[in-house]
Amino acid sequence: MLSTVSKGSSLLPRVWANRATWSGLRYSSSSSSSSPTAVVFMNMGGPSTVKETYDFLYELFSDNDLIPISKNYQRTIAKYIAKFRTPKIEAQYSEIGGGSPIRKWSEYQSAEVCRIMDSISPETAPHKPYVAFRYAKPLTHETYEKLLQDGVKRAVAFTQYPQFSYSTTGSSLNELWRKIKELDPQRKITWSTIDRWPDNEGLTSAFAENITKKLQEFPPEIRDKVVILFSAHSLPMDVINTGDAYPAEVGATVRKVMHKLNLSNPYRLVWQSQVGPKPWLGAQTANIVEFLAPKVDGLLLVPIAFTSDHIETLFELDNEVIGESEFKHKIKRCDSLNDNKTFIQGMAELMKNHLHSSDLYSNQLALDFALGKSNDPIKDLDQVFGEQKKN
Repeated sequence: MLSTVSKGSSLLPRVWANRATWSGLRYSSSSSSSSPTAVVFMNMGGPSTVKETYDFLYELFSDNDLIPISKNYQRTIAKYIAKFRTPKIEAQYSEIGGGSPIRKWSEYQSAEVCRIMDSISPETAPHKPYVAFRYAKPLTHETYEKLLQDGVKRAVAFTQYPQFSYSTTGSSLNELWRKIKELDPQRKITWSTIDRWPDNEGLTSAFAENITKKLQEFPPEIRDKVVILFSAHSLPMDVINTGDAYPAEVGATVRKVMHKLNLSNPYRLVWQSQVGPKPWLGAQTANIVEFLAPKVDGLLLVPIAFTSDHIETLFELDNEVIGESEFKHKIKRCDSLNDNKTFIQGMAELMKNHLHSSDLYSNQLALDFALGKSNDPIKDLDQVFGEQKKN
């Protein structure tokens, strides 16, 4: 188990007890003038160049939170898996332009959020953007070192996985805690986190905008018959069976988007990116497309769990699922969020609300960590986001 709240102890009362401290730090004019509020976008990342592919895969397969292989030999096994898979994945990155654009879009989005925040939340300004990737540069430890160099005293870990999973957000927060202990034992930086936002107004409105726009590319007489397939990254069933919140939260995003669209189009939530022989959450996107394409007038794929383009959209959906289908003339993919202004404004509003609230993390996070698994557990979330050691 990744995290357990000790029997007889109470996590939440200590969180509330520390909220006054967080609020005081947040609104202190001297604190604001001496150091920026760091907005740290956390995501899995991707190799910016083809040459970085092996390092990316090695870090990915070394993560026991994401792919539990062996507590004692995970990194050794990861070397062999990464070496075996690198040529194939390098070829895929070459096909989409020589690397992943996720860093470009993450840096752009975080910078735009901070620009808006300086205007709508002057009490917490200046806001400074950072990106911390789990498996690619800039890695968490590199970003943390930069935060310390910049004299940051307060930071928000803003997960770019809108729907929580222990394997994604949980893994990133585990890594953050390890780097706090290693690089910042005196706790010079005070942290809080936005750990999920599946029904955010900006997020769901941006998806609705992009879907509406893409539907206009279908002939008018079939637009209301186009089947909308919301595609999200799948997870192994042994992760799902722990009670992981991810499927429910992805479903919540889909439902709110469809409510905003107010369309009669049929729709379905499907899952992509299965790796390895173990059972994964299905049905798989490629299989459903193959089944439906001959039978319907049109299909629209919507990457509902991704906040920007990367290999899962540009290669897996565009080149494989659509590009290799004999019915590709019937299939389109909705644009990714990337530079969507509604989406970015929504993230800024979410960040503002978070900084002006007393929430250090969501009420669900403690339960999610209790259900997860880790070989380096966060025993108590207050260690990360609550009680701060005085310098």
